[in-house]
Amino acid sequence: MGAGESGQCQRAGKKGGPQTGPNPTDRAKPGTKRHVLVDRQGTPLAFILTGANRNDTIVFEQLIDAVHPITRPRGRPRRRPAKLHADKAYDNRRCRQALRTRHIKVRIARKGIEPNDRLGRHRWVVERTMAWLNRFRRLTIRYERRGDIHEAFVSLACSLICLNAINRLS
Repeated sequence: MGAGESGQCQRAGKKGGPQTGPNPTDRAKPGTKRHVLVDRQGTPLAFILTGANRNDTIVFEQLIDAVHPITRPRGRPRRRPAKLHADKAYDNRRCRQALRTRHIKVRIARKGIEPNDRLGRHRWVVERTMAWLNRFRRLTIRYERRGDIHEAFVSLACSLICLNAINRLS
């Protein structure tokens, strides 16, 4: 093959994509942040992928709205959770107002007022779910360049975690 023919590249393709950004904790290497909303047992209800430099509060409303209706034996399906526990990263007026408009009880630790250990008994559930997601080696380090493929792998991992939760109950 001669130089300049189709199918040959002088350098590698562009890495990253719309769901990557410079990681502030890892020398600005491109990374992805997983925002996960879980129930009381740690089963993932919704997730959103963003760049590592994206603030948590920006996608907070999208994450709340991504929860599918919860079916109950009688009555209308419950659309939203009754109460939400969050850490200090979500302590701002916009997040609290978003929860109030959706009639969700707010339990967010306040910066500079509450000690770090107050939400520990609720926060560990989310940390355990993140550890469950990191068991899948494909998600620990992002190898995919396309965001939709990486999102599909995260969705598959969340589905397997839900399947394990169903198997635990039965």
